[in-house]
Amino acid sequence: MGPPSSSGFYVSRAVALLLAGLVAALLLALAVLAALYGHCERVPPSELPGLRDSEAESSPPLRQKPTPTPKPSSARELAVTTTPSNWRPPGPWDQLRLPPWLVPLHYDLELWPQLRPDELPAGSLPFTGRVNITVRCTVATSRLLLHSLFQDCERAEVRGPLSPVGRVPVDDVWFALDTEYMVLELSEPLKPGSSYELQLSFSGLVNEDLREGLFLNVYTDQGERRALLASQLEPTFARYVFPCFDEPALKATFNITMIHHPSYVALSNMPKLGQSEKEDVNGSKWTVTTFSTTPHMPTYLVAFVICDYDHVNRTERGKEIRIWARKDAIANGSADFALNITGPIFSFLEDLFNISYSLPKTDIIALPSFDNHAMENWGLMIFDESGLLLEPKDQLTEKKTLISYVVSHEIGHQWFGNLVTMNWWNNIWLNEGFASYFEFEVINYFNPKLPRNEIFFSNILHNILREDHALVTRAVAMKVENFKTSEIQELFDVFTYSKGASMARMLSCFLNEHLFVSALKSYLKTFSYSNTEQDDLWRHFQMAINDQSTVILPATIKNIMDSWTHQSGFPVITLNVSTGVMKQEPFYLENIKNRTLLTSNDTWIVPILWIKNGTTQPLVWLDQSSKVFPEMQVSDSDHDWVILNLNMTGYYRVNYDKLGWKKLNQQLEKDPKAIPVIHRLQLIDDAFSLSKNNYIEIETALELTKYLAEEDEIIVWHTVLVNLVTRDLVSEVNIYDIYSLLKRYLLKRLNLIWNIYSTIIRENVLALQDDYLALISLEKLFVTACWLGLEDCLQLSKELFTKWVDHPENEIPYPIKDVVLCYGIALGSDKEWDILLNTYTNTTNKEEKIQLAYAMSCSKDPWILNRYMEYAISTSPFTSNETNIIEVVASSEVGRYVAKDFLVNNWQAVSKRYGAQSLINLIYTIGRTVTTDLQIVELQQFFSNMLEEHQRIRVHANLQTIKNENLKNKKLSARMAAWLRRNT
Repeated sequence: MGPPSSSGFYVSRAVALLLAGLVAALLLALAVLAALYGHCERVPPSELPGLRDSEAESSPPLRQKPTPTPKPSSARELAVTTTPSNWRPPGPWDQLRLPPWLVPLHYDLELWPQLRPDELPAGSLPFTGRVNITVRCTVATSRLLLHSLFQDCERAEVRGPLSPVGRVPVDDVWFALDTEYMVLELSEPLKPGSSYELQLSFSGLVNEDLREGLFLNVYTDQGERRALLASQLEPTFARYVFPCFDEPALKATFNITMIHHPSYVALSNMPKLGQSEKEDVNGSKWTVTTFSTTPHMPTYLVAFVICDYDHVNRTERGKEIRIWARKDAIANGSADFALNITGPIFSFLEDLFNISYSLPKTDIIALPSFDNHAMENWGLMIFDESGLLLEPKDQLTEKKTLISYVVSHEIGHQWFGNLVTMNWWNNIWLNEGFASYFEFEVINYFNPKLPRNEIFFSNILHNILREDHALVTRAVAMKVENFKTSEIQELFDVFTYSKGASMARMLSCFLNEHLFVSALKSYLKTFSYSNTEQDDLWRHFQMAINDQSTVILPATIKNIMDSWTHQSGFPVITLNVSTGVMKQEPFYLENIKNRTLLTSNDTWIVPILWIKNGTTQPLVWLDQSSKVFPEMQVSDSDHDWVILNLNMTGYYRVNYDKLGWKKLNQQLEKDPKAIPVIHRLQLIDDAFSLSKNNYIEIETALELTKYLAEEDEIIVWHTVLVNLVTRDLVSEVNIYDIYSLLKRYLLKRLNLIWNIYSTIIRENVLALQDDYLALISLEKLFVTACWLGLEDCLQLSKELFTKWVDHPENEIPYPIKDVVLCYGIALGSDKEWDILLNTYTNTTNKEEKIQLAYAMSCSKDPWILNRYMEYAISTSPFTSNETNIIEVVASSEVGRYVAKDFLVNNWQAVSKRYGAQSLINLIYTIGRTVTTDLQIVELQQFFSNMLEEHQRIRVHANLQTIKNENLKNKKLSARMAAWLRRNT
């Protein structure tokens, strides 16, 4: 960046606030005017942070409307930092989108955070910066709007037109806080077609508490406390760091300079270009690191890190890849796995799309704490340690596979998001949905033996189908564009990621992989370094379809896919196998029989891939509310059956008439292996979801479990147990004797699957390390078997717990560690409990502390639980842990009553320790089984002196909801109990 100009404007936050207050006090009649035009005195150049006397000259004062609020110290304060629009005249600053008057072309950005290794920050850290933004004017205007929030503007100048170089005087600079704009008022309009340079100097604060914009991590490495600085600018946080045009379509190039302490390394999107030395006003020496120019990219992909880290590196196709982490982590090899998979993933995607990765290097850094988990910044990807580093003790966890998925996801963004970016956030699924889809394609390529369909179901489909329904107001692609910044952040949800990935997968499957990839190649090549809408994607798919004759569709790709991306929810497809009639209807939670019938606007164009008697059938389409498919009728033969939604590639649930379900049940009991694993999963999951929401009877779902004595796939068992042994059911163990009935029914069927995995655990537990589905499913199997009182499960838990207590090097297998610790305490005495307390006190591992905190609540002895809660509110081992011990204790059957009694004399101490909201949470935990109004009244009377009036009203309403849900569950439990009696 060039030297600062010889003239400029200055503003001081402190002086501005002081004078604004004086004006308001002395000239009450002019309060509104004072708010709009509060004058700020000039700051002497020597007082500007980071500037020497020789680097600035005096200038006229800068005005603000009103003065920017200091950057908050917590997210809670951030939520209320706004400027009422009635403080200013109406104008373009009231709009949520920037006016199209200026197009940014290039940024020269310099940042100088005051981070020193010998002075670790306590909460916040000042930084200064300068940015020169080259813009092209498209509409004559004397008002310039750009984004800026939580910064003081120290200088503002406009140079141009740039050919020849001129200057446009800046009369005023002010901030519209609620819409997050900086407004420059000019003395004359800019000329359309001409280029200008906005020259701005600014200052702000870096906060440790926030994870937006620039933020701090304070951590321990090599036995010392250290600090690093990193950035998170997606979606709208670049404006927290420097004034900019913070919209994804406003791409530009960036030259970035970081000024930092010589003992730190600075990283950014591009390779280091050079380094020099700089001296501050106190004579301290700083390092100035400059970086090469970036490609055209949006502001949200700009990234910075200043740290004292080590790295490992390799070269892939001539480009350097470096993994950065704490020095301890690098030394013990924790970054090696990520390094070894990163290069091959890049190469696979380059070959798949026939487009080389655009940047000359890739840095990937593991932060001790990163709330966003991972961020795809071009050239500098940022991860939380948990998503990147693999330690030797992690071999029996699902972590290896999860790291592979997360790394693949972020590398996928280098094409979907970085190279080609959505035009606006309403189409963020074009980034996240395709990155989520290709993370599975990448891992399937490198691990062809992985059960791809079952893993997609477990990681993606299972969760999103539980969240989505017809009354959700959230479609994948939102037609509304004028989002507030808070609403933009909310778009990064399960619908964008998981439903988006499901849309991509469905599209790939009803076309074919070759056609799918061919269309994407064309799309990515055409829109490289630019922006797209959803329709641009559909246009390239249609072009690929038009160029061949094999795949025939019932409508244009736009009409098909818009029916899925522009409306919320998904359909239930019901097939009558007697008549061949298939119909679709929206999936509702708690379906009501007399709900308004489907209209043409509620239909989807549904691809139906299906199998009959184990043989894959040709694709058909349900493009209206109802249609007849004679080929789907079944005969009376025992061998005749139909399953819709091959491999669960369609985004819908499937229902059948009674005959259809009966045929499938008969096949499961006769030869379950004739039905593929993914479809045994599908039948169980669809049936229980449909029964829960009144589409079919619960008995229909239960009939499908009769065959389970022959089921040896743990992922199928996991699906059964997640749907059957729910938390609600566990809470109702004493009602309608369902526990004893369920125990007899399940234990008779658990033998095969239990014997398989208990033998592995006893004889060769390391055999599980590459079995991802077992690693994610084993805990549910184990906890259910022990809950049902399976003697071998209780014995195995005791064995593993005792071996660990006697010799801590005999670690409990990670997938079942929570269960073993819990039953070790439940079946033990205060001796075992004290051992866990001692372990808790001595460990520094946060995850282990949480495990131990929950395990200690498993005791069946009231006096131990009471002592536990007393420790929690009074002694040091628990003061730094955020696990609410009182809630944890109250969650158990015994602990519910102990916690309630404990609160009588200790509620104030609990409120002080965990916050007032914790008392409300405890009410819901303790009252989770209420079924009568009398129970609600008794609970409210018990807590009445602990709550404010407005809290009592809210609690009463929520308890009524809990009661109604419990009454519904009681009816369901009664029907389940009746069925179990008939079938046990």
